[in-house]
Amino acid sequence: MARTRAQRRRQSLLISVAIVLTLIVAVFARDVNHAAHNASGPRRSEDLSFAALTNALIGQENEFDTHLASLLNQASTLPRVVFAARLYQLNDTLAGWSEDAELLRHPSLAHNINETIATLTDERVAAYQTMLGDVARSLELPWTTQVNAPVTSPGATLVATSEQWNVDRFALAKEPGHVHLDATSVTSAKYFLAHGVSLVTRSASLRLVRAISIDAVRVDPSAFPSASGLMVLPPVRRVQLGISVLNASYDDQPVTLSVRVTPLNGLGQAFSQTMTATLGPDAAYAFVPHALVTSPSERATLVIRVLGVRAAVGKVSEEHFRLEMSPSGN
Repeated sequence: MARTRAQRRRQSLLISVAIVLTLIVAVFARDVNHAAHNASGPRRSEDLSFAALTNALIGQENEFDTHLASLLNQASTLPRVVFAARLYQLNDTLAGWSEDAELLRHPSLAHNINETIATLTDERVAAYQTMLGDVARSLELPWTTQVNAPVTSPGATLVATSEQWNVDRFALAKEPGHVHLDATSVTSAKYFLAHGVSLVTRSASLRLVRAISIDAVRVDPSAFPSASGLMVLPPVRRVQLGISVLNASYDDQPVTLSVRVTPLNGLGQAFSQTMTATLGPDAAYAFVPHALVTSPSERATLVIRVLGVRAAVGKVSEEHFRLEMSPSGN
């Protein structure tokens, strides 16, 4: 049966509507696809940049772990000064890790992985600083690093943070860029868990041998040529001493120096002074006591002592002199 004009017009309208809807859906799908492509592009770039920076940081940590483990294993073969220098070098690198990790906190990435690496890095820095400090103090090495949050068991903390990272580091594997984040190593942590500081403290080459000595005694005005242990001085009213003390050991050594003058012939004045200082490793210090009040023709004994510390081999911690002031020319 032939269709009426109204039916044909209705069918044409429906076809037109269908075409329009199809075009709208196609345009919408294209826009969605374009938007998705534009969104994944920056994310991919951010993830790849994050991975490069993170893996560089982890590479530093693993290199540090290798060097620290080697240092601890070789401790018994190294001189005290060499061991200390390497320990200080390792300690100096730790502060930079926290700075690098802080830069990784932004922008925020999927699964908060950037917050995770920053937090774990701070924990590992504190653990390593505590570990190095424990080693240094056990050997009585000079040590100034203060840990903001000391770790009770640094070895266990390093192992735990490494295990946590080895779970979280796959967070971006299915994200744009499909990045791979490296694992952390724990060789030195396992050494420390097994031995603590026991092996390094048993090393004879690392043991502290205290050695403080009187290195030189100077007098102003200068003494006349005389026998050893005798100071013959011009008839002045004041004499100034200078005493150089040497710390021949690798440690920070508190030193107490005593100077005592005792008149022998009733002339001049008795004198006594005690001075203290802290000498650094292999360092000398010049003590300058108050000026001695003297008299012409005075005879006295001068005793200089470094108190409470053994002298270095071939050196002395106590000096005895006889002071003789020349007669006045008047």
